Amino acid sequence: TPIVMAAVADPVGQRLITSLARPGANVTGRSSQAEDLIPKKLELFARVLGKPTTVAVLVDSNSAVHPRMFDALAAVAQPLKLELVRIEAGRRPSDVQLPEAFATAQRRNADAIFVLPDEPFFFAQRAQIAALAAKHRLPSFYSAREFVDAGGLMSYGEDPAQSWRSLADCISKIAAGAKPGDLPVAQRTQFELVINLKAAKALGLTIPHSLLLRADEVIQ
Repeated sequence: TPIVMAAVADPVGQRLITSLARPGANVTGRSSQAEDLIPKKLELFARVLGKPTTVAVLVDSNSAVHPRMFDALAAVAQPLKLELVRIEAGRRPSDVQLPEAFATAQRRNADAIFVLPDEPFFFAQRAQIAALAAKHRLPSFYSAREFVDAGGLMSYGEDPAQSWRSLADCISKIAAGAKPGDLPVAQRTQFELVINLKAAKALGLTIPHSLLLRADEVIQ
C-alpha cells in the first residue's frame, strides 16, 4: 500500500526512506525541512524581543527530532543574546502536562516561549498553548500559522496551500501507476510570516515596522 507523507521533519534520519531523491519501498511525499529553518525562526523572533532575553523552548518529551532542533537553536542563541531554557511536555499520562510546563517556564524566569515544530501533539493543542502563553504573558513563536490564528504572536513556516497541492500531484502520479519509491520526496520552497498585532498589543510589544512590511499576513 503506497504511503504519502504530509510533513516529516527527518524521514531519512528516522529511517522511513533511503534518500530524498529515491525514497525506495512504498513511501514518498513531503519533508518539512524543519531543522534547516530553526536558526531563521529564532532570528525573526529575536527582532521583537528585548535583549538579553530568556526564551523557554517547548519540547515534546516523545519526539525523535526535537533534541536535534533544540541543539540547532542553542547554536544561534548566544550571538542573538538569548538564553534558552528547555521545557518538556507530552501526551502520555506520565509526561509533564502543558499547564505545568508553562508554570515551570515562568518559575525559570522565561520572557518568551518558542514552540518546536512538526509535532502533532502540539498542533492538536494549539488553542491551549496559545491561551497559556497569553495567561503567562509570554510572547510566543510557532512554525504554523494556525497557532497565530488561535491567538499566538508570530509564526514562520510553510504555505499550507502549496504543501497540499504538491501532495495531490504526488497521489495523482501514484494513481496513474508510478511507484512511490521512485518519486523524489518534495521539500518546502515557500514560507510565510504571520504576525498577530492583537496579541502584540495585549503583551505591550511593538513589532518593528520592517518586520511588518516583510510579513505575508498581519492579523489586526
